[in-house]
Amino acid sequence: MPPRNSALSGRMAGQLLIQDKGVMHYAPTNPFKGWGQIDFQIPLIASLQPLISSPKLLLFPSFASTGAPKFRAMADPLVRNFCIIAHIDHGKSTLADRFLELTHTLTSKEMQAQVLDDMDLERERGITIKAHPIRMVYRYTDGRDYTFNLIDTPGHVDFTYEVSRSLAACEGALLLVDAAQGVEAQTVSNAYLAIENDLPLVPVINKADLPNARIDDVKTQILDLIGCEESDILITSAKTGLGVEAILEAIVEHIPPPGGDPDGTTRALVFDSTYDSFRGAVAYVRMVDGYLEKGMTAEFFAHDRCYEIDEIGTFKMKRQPVERLTAGDVGYVIAGIKDVAYLEVGDTLTTARSRATQRLPGYKPIKPMVFTGLYPISSEDYELLRSSLDRLRLNDASLSYVPETSTALGFGFRCGFLGLLHMEIVQERLEREFDLNLITTSPNVEYVVTTDEGETIRVDSPADMPHTGAIRQIREPYVAAEIITPPDYLGGVMKLCQDKRGSYKNTHYLSPSKVQLGYELPLAEVIYDFFDRLKSVSRGYASYDYEFIGHRPGELKKLDILIAGEVVDALSSIIHKDHANAQGRALCRKLKEVIHRQQFEVVIQAAIGSRVIARASVKPLRKNVTAKCYGGDITRKRKLLERQRAGKKRMKQLGRVEIPQEAFLSIMEVEHGER
Repeated sequence: MPPRNSALSGRMAGQLLIQDKGVMHYAPTNPFKGWGQIDFQIPLIASLQPLISSPKLLLFPSFASTGAPKFRAMADPLVRNFCIIAHIDHGKSTLADRFLELTHTLTSKEMQAQVLDDMDLERERGITIKAHPIRMVYRYTDGRDYTFNLIDTPGHVDFTYEVSRSLAACEGALLLVDAAQGVEAQTVSNAYLAIENDLPLVPVINKADLPNARIDDVKTQILDLIGCEESDILITSAKTGLGVEAILEAIVEHIPPPGGDPDGTTRALVFDSTYDSFRGAVAYVRMVDGYLEKGMTAEFFAHDRCYEIDEIGTFKMKRQPVERLTAGDVGYVIAGIKDVAYLEVGDTLTTARSRATQRLPGYKPIKPMVFTGLYPISSEDYELLRSSLDRLRLNDASLSYVPETSTALGFGFRCGFLGLLHMEIVQERLEREFDLNLITTSPNVEYVVTTDEGETIRVDSPADMPHTGAIRQIREPYVAAEIITPPDYLGGVMKLCQDKRGSYKNTHYLSPSKVQLGYELPLAEVIYDFFDRLKSVSRGYASYDYEFIGHRPGELKKLDILIAGEVVDALSSIIHKDHANAQGRALCRKLKEVIHRQQFEVVIQAAIGSRVIARASVKPLRKNVTAKCYGGDITRKRKLLERQRAGKKRMKQLGRVEIPQEAFLSIMEVEHGER
């Protein structure tokens, strides 16, 4: 923290030192964006004092091709762009509520618990799904008003892409840790993401008011994680408001103001977007250089179309129009973009009046981990599903999809997700926000298949898997899993990982009460019930995070399900050969329970290639055709029964079995205990 009498006190975490030889040194306490100590010549020291003291101007060296330093204007030093990162349920949204109260951003009537979680799904599940930007004004102890652009981020591993995009739009982050739970898997993952982005971290221990808070123990874990000083760690309780004011002061003191040139060519990073039914696509932007005003012509680097800007503004729960967005600001742009395909997250927005020639780096393309089929129950809703996915992808850049056709389900889409929770959220949002009735097939991962001819193909659907006899090798995706658990449950967690075909890597004790386990696991074993079983064996105390590390050969087989003699491609799965027989039997039992009885016998079979490994039958409904016979010869009854049997045989050949949606979910519900 800079001394109070420093020239840049309250604006930049660092010290400005002027030496006798005319060299000015700036040494930031927390180096950011690759800046270390900066030295440059100053011919007239006294003439710079009014500029250094100005609240609207910061001077940094800009090196030309000759290497000689020159000065250029920077963005407003009274702006702070930051986000809150933490593990799920560590109190991010509650802390954001306290910020909004202390800065008087919302009135008491507008306030409610987790006010930034404005989706019904977020409030029902108690988790943050989308990153939410909001603008606040905070009066610091020096009497100046600082503008805070806060982005509240999700904490679940399936929404890491939201966190990474938020970090790219910020200059710093609050690292929030639960005083009772301590450092957990997603805490480590998010901290590393911030460090990779060269962002200064402000460590905060939350929930200090809990009776079981372990503040000293959690401090040790944070010191081990990011290597800060113990005095840098702030203690707070977002619920009671304890220590929240100190966090706001630390944001001013430790998080640098945004860079960028307000007088340069216009460049803005599109970090998120949404769709307005009346006004089209709305771009959420972080201004990097230049400025934007209403009436300008917006252009994008991803395509050659241009649009007139109808409205620009900032976020204060709802959109607040403003006259200008300048370098360092976070806001939105409405430009009448009706075709959602022309607004891409990570693209660079510029203007015809001040056109930039170099685009911003943008975001690294996200790779889906889990694939599933989405089909409308009514074939008439196919086009509605297509347009709904287009609009939803504006608000969820990690969603990917391509059209596909199933013999059992008709036309639909093969969708890629970051995890099973991400898949569930997308399906619920489609059903709620767009009034769709959907059937979801069983989730799968992407396999790399080498055929006998030497051809390599990528398969994310069992229906696309070549015939068993034509396959030379199948490689499945593996992840490096990081599990954090109390030592008491170490044995149960390790046994679970071994059951999931995991290979042990390392053990690291974060503290006497926290152990970090490293395992390499097949992704296909992780996406189903791994998280639920991990919580079960650890009584809810363990957490995990994973990262894709590549494909490895495995002894895998395609398991087909036949109903009434026909292969139902939507029920097929790819499974390890050691689990194939047990999985086949469990699926047949489950399908027997959910498929309705027909007028004829329904045979359910599980097969690998041409070999049937399990079978179950749904008994037919039977009418008592002999009820009208009150006696007489037995041959009369036999004749009626034979006629019934012949009719059922003919019906079995011609009849079709309607498969309920529960059947497609049965694969997900088959647990290892049922095998």
